[in-house]
Amino acid sequence: MVLIKSISGIRGTIGGKPGETLSPLDIVMFTAAFATLLQQKSSGKKLKLVIGRDARVSGKMVNDIVIGTLCGKGVDVIDLGLSTTPTVEIAIIELAADGGIMISASHNPENWNALKLFNNMGEFISARDGEDILNLIEERDFNFATVDNIGCCEKYETAIRLHIDKILDLPLVNTEAIQKAGFSVAVDCVNSTGGISVVPLLKALGVRDIIELYTEPTGHFPHNPEPLPENLNEIADSVVKNNADVGFVVDPDVDRLAIVTNEGKMFGEEYTLVAVADYILQHKPGNTVSNLSSTRALRDITMKHGGKYYASAVGEVNVVDMMKTNNAVIGGEGNGGVIYPELHYGRDALAGIALFLSYLAISGKSCADLRKNYPDYFISKKKIELSPGINVDQLLKKIQEKYKDYQVNTIDGLKIEFDEGWVHLRKSNTELVLRIYSENVSLEKSNILANELINSVHSLIEH
Repeated sequence: MVLIKSISGIRGTIGGKPGETLSPLDIVMFTAAFATLLQQKSSGKKLKLVIGRDARVSGKMVNDIVIGTLCGKGVDVIDLGLSTTPTVEIAIIELAADGGIMISASHNPENWNALKLFNNMGEFISARDGEDILNLIEERDFNFATVDNIGCCEKYETAIRLHIDKILDLPLVNTEAIQKAGFSVAVDCVNSTGGISVVPLLKALGVRDIIELYTEPTGHFPHNPEPLPENLNEIADSVVKNNADVGFVVDPDVDRLAIVTNEGKMFGEEYTLVAVADYILQHKPGNTVSNLSSTRALRDITMKHGGKYYASAVGEVNVVDMMKTNNAVIGGEGNGGVIYPELHYGRDALAGIALFLSYLAISGKSCADLRKNYPDYFISKKKIELSPGINVDQLLKKIQEKYKDYQVNTIDGLKIEFDEGWVHLRKSNTELVLRIYSENVSLEKSNILANELINSVHSLIEH
């Protein structure tokens, strides 16, 4: 049983004791604290929030509690029902709402759920706001509305259609080329809301041959819902069996996109953003941003097109902040998260699909051949279990001193740049571990580099 409270939201398993799992009481407390924070900033204005959820089994229960709590706080609610995270973000902007909540535990198994919190720009709340919410919960510092001031709830059932229409209106989404290409596309929507968003998007783009895997939003995930290679054997086989041109896989809330080539091989979730960025930069040169743990390939592609690449701290809110600071035309994360600011500042698998298919159609290449355009880098992900009492910040400073002759970045842990690759060390926000990500031109070299740093850490800890 797990409950994780952090500045980015609340997440946990369903069932069990309050304070130890994501219980109804914890949902009420977190929702009430979020509403209180927004009310404190609104100078007495009556608030309006947008709510959506993925298809996991606990979703309706959590949704009802969230709506009831918000109404009890005197907040009006616009309920999108089954939705996607990027759809909620777009609806907040379109409906001029004061914020929103997406009920989804992203890639976690179906016994998990979570609340994702957004501001009035349809973006994740800041770290400062997250800290204020945790303090409000700790102090129980919130009041509920009197009977005359209870909020109301209305349904808004066309948000996904709105989202799709806005994607179709993007100048670089070429529906004519996609339709002319006559693509056969396989999709795996893991029985969540990808089934009611990805499939309609593909049809709107002019794709006639769609091979559907798990597109019914039952909430019963047929496999681990994180779109990693080890979980995608079935769609890979389906692409080959049906002679499809490409396969798309989304996570339960449709903000991450993995791609399978026409050969049934993984395009690489790190390369989803790289390919989309390559397409955007060909038509609109500019800067790009990804987080420190994302592939160097985005930097290479950006430089090729004459732009500047910037690396942010890990976390979508940090990527977005740096994108705005540096006027980036495209950005995201190496987990298949594409952020295209011309649409909105949030990871959006639907936008990623439309832009990728446009590029694939215009290029005239197969998906496998398109992947060959990009340099091959391999990422190794390891971690070191830490003992209580270890000063991680001091430990990283010692590592930094040891590698002082190399280029380093300290905005989020410690990243060390080497000639052929890099290593990124950062402490986990949820576990007593030090994460060590390494990238190089081969997996063997990546592992060697990671193990070198692991040995350095152990040596410093022992001394």
